Amino acid sequence: MRLPGRERLRYWAERAVFPFCPGGVILLYHRVCELSSDPQRLCVSPKHFAEHLEYLRGHGCVISLSALAEKLEAKVLPGRFVAVTFDDGYSDNLYEAKPLLERYRTPATVFVTGGCVRQEREFWWDELDRLLLQPGRLPETLQLNIGGNLFRLALGKAAHYTGEDYCRCRGWNMEERHDPSARQSIYRALCKLLGPLPESERRKALDGLLAWAGAEPAIRASHRVLSGKEALQMEEGGLVEVGAHAMTHPVLSSLPSAAQRSEILRSKTLLEDILGRRVQAFSYPYGSHSDYTGETVSMVREAGFVCACSNFAGFVGRGTELFQLPRLLVRDWDGGEFASRLGKWFDG
Repeated sequence: MRLPGRERLRYWAERAVFPFCPGGVILLYHRVCELSSDPQRLCVSPKHFAEHLEYLRGHGCVISLSALAEKLEAKVLPGRFVAVTFDDGYSDNLYEAKPLLERYRTPATVFVTGGCVRQEREFWWDELDRLLLQPGRLPETLQLNIGGNLFRLALGKAAHYTGEDYCRCRGWNMEERHDPSARQSIYRALCKLLGPLPESERRKALDGLLAWAGAEPAIRASHRVLSGKEALQMEEGGLVEVGAHAMTHPVLSSLPSAAQRSEILRSKTLLEDILGRRVQAFSYPYGSHSDYTGETVSMVREAGFVCACSNFAGFVGRGTELFQLPRLLVRDWDGGEFASRLGKWFDG
């Protein structure tokens, strides 16, 4: 396959960055698909994902997360390595990512949000996208009770959001500094407000938002999560392993101890019942330093997991904590950009 940016790939290969770096990195993906809008920047196109895997096959030792955990426990690591992981458990992990992983013989771990395998709704951030960032007409003023507080937000002219408006703004994402309309501003504000809430309170707020919008709960085919049957299919062939990502994708640090323990244990039990085997790996939802605590780490260890992944950048070496494995978040880069960034990560 001919890669765009071939010259940049050759540049990093000629520098031979990897051999001088003990240890390695864990890559964090979410989705392999192409959507017309991606406000959370979760998607990597199948074309770019294939380019990433081709580069890894030629320039790095790709190791499974479970094998990495064993080597970390023994404090014996290969001189260079890369591990591949996915968070959330979107269905495109099976239908788009897995065939490419098989083509390039690349092991991976997919962390599935346990409570979503039988869900009747999209992830909350996707539901916000469906209600606010898609074309249509909404009331000019939003009044919403969130966690006992009443919020009043005005859409103004953006209450009528045309197909032309959508096409003009669909490239927007949460990392942009400028919001092109009130729709994006309200999406951003609600993400900040809803993210830390317990699931029950968040659902109440979303139900209020649905009522305001005159909409019903729905799951777009493009935003569906793996079912239990599909989680089993994910593991067929032994190349991909399923791990746990809590039950409802909460900010664990915002929950009382009992609720945290329930999120962790129930996700493990549910997935083990589906898969018929022990689930060994856990991924903290959101995963930054503020999204879980030392107590959370202890709970994950006590639940019987053998390792856990975070979501902050870092290099994995012999002294890396097994239950706070750093990961490098991958965006929709072409092969050349991916090679350049991976080289810089290894180069320090």
